[in-house]
Amino acid sequence: MSTSVVVTGIGVTAPNGLGTDDFWSATREGRSGIGPVKRFDASGYPSKLAGEVPGFVATDHLPGRLIPQTDHMTRLALVAADWALADAGVKLDEWRQFDMGVITASSSGGFEFGQNELQKLWSKGGQHVSAYQSFAWFYAVNTGQISIRNGMQGPSGVVVSDQAGGLDAVAQARRQVRKGSRLIVSGGVDGSICPWGWIAQVAAGRLSTSDDPATAYRPFAADAEGYVPGEGGALLIVEDAASARERGARIYGEIAGYGSTFDPRPGSGREPGLRRAIDTALADAGLTAADIDVVFADAAAVPELDRVEADAINAVFGPRGVPVTAPKTMTGRLYSGAASLDTAAALLSIRDGVIPPTTNVAPADEYGLDLVLDRPRAATVDAALVIARGYGGFNSAMVVRRVAK
Repeated sequence: MSTSVVVTGIGVTAPNGLGTDDFWSATREGRSGIGPVKRFDASGYPSKLAGEVPGFVATDHLPGRLIPQTDHMTRLALVAADWALADAGVKLDEWRQFDMGVITASSSGGFEFGQNELQKLWSKGGQHVSAYQSFAWFYAVNTGQISIRNGMQGPSGVVVSDQAGGLDAVAQARRQVRKGSRLIVSGGVDGSICPWGWIAQVAAGRLSTSDDPATAYRPFAADAEGYVPGEGGALLIVEDAASARERGARIYGEIAGYGSTFDPRPGSGREPGLRRAIDTALADAGLTAADIDVVFADAAAVPELDRVEADAINAVFGPRGVPVTAPKTMTGRLYSGAASLDTAAALLSIRDGVIPPTTNVAPADEYGLDLVLDRPRAATVDAALVIARGYGGFNSAMVVRRVAK
C-alpha cells in the first residue's frame, strides 16, 4: 500500500489576505484583492490591474541581511514558509536536517530583482550590478532560500510548468515523502509585477484590458476577455501521515490523487489533455466522480480555454453535476502560486464545510457548470478536485480529501 501523504500546515500570502486566516475570511466573504497596479506605473500598458499582496513589509518579518539578496517574490515565499511551519507545529531543532526538503514551483523567477540589476548595468556599468543577481532571479531561488533559512537538506527541487506548477510541485513532494522523506515544504509563491515581467505577460495575449476591478476577470462568462494577473500563493507542509500522527500534528487533509498531461500539438485534431489529467487523478485517489464534492477550476477567462475546461468537467461529472468554484476571481491568477492557493482553499473547505464563491461572474449557460456564485455555499466537503493549466499545454489535477480521525 502506498504511503498516505497529508498536509499539516498552510502559509498564505495572497492579494486578498496576508496570512491564512485573513485570506480565508476574505475569500469566504467574497472580498477581492484586485485593483490598479501599485508596484510600478502601468498607465502606458494595455493591462492596468493586478492582485497585489496588501500590507506586506518584508522587514517586519525577515532579518535585514536577507532583504538585499532577495526578490519581492522570494520574501513573500520565505514568510509563507515560516507561517506554514508554525501552523504545522514544526520545531526545527527537533528534526534531522536530511529529513526535511523543499520543492516549489516558479513561472518566472525574481523578475523585479533582475530588472533592477539590468537597469544598473545599462546606466552605471557592470561594477554596480549586485553579486546576488547570480541567483536572486533564478527559478529555484525560493527553494534555495527556504532550505537555507530552515536548515533543510533533504530532497529538494523546483518545478517550472507555469500555472500548473503549484500542483506539480506538491505532487513531487508527495513522491519524495513516499520515498522516505518525513517533511517537504511545497507549493508556489510567484510575483512578476514590474515592467519587465508585465510586458512578458501582456505578450501572451491573455490579460484582461478592462480598467474595472469588478468586471475585469470573468471566467465562464459570455463577455470573458482574459484574466487579471497577481502575486503571492501558498506553501504547504507535506508529511507522511503516520509520522504526522505520531507527533500529534493537526491534519488538514490527504493528497489523495494526482494526474498530469500535455496538450497535443495545435491543429492536430486530437482531444485536449485536461480530461485525461482529471481521470488519472481520480483513479490515483481510488475515487469516482460521484465522490468529489467540489471542483476548484483553473478559470482562464479566455473563451476557448474556458470551453475546454467546461467540456472536461462535464465529461467527467455530467452537466451541472458537481459544484464548481473559482475563488481566484478575487486574487487574479498567481501563476505558480495559483494552484497551491486553490489547494489550500480546498483543504480549508474540507475543514469548515463551506465552498467559497466565484465573484463578479454571470456565467454563460452554454458552459453547463454549477458555478458557486457571489456567496459561500454550505456543504459537506469530503473530497475536492483542483484543476490547473499552464501556458503552452500543461494540465494538472489533484484530489485532496478528508482524513478520518
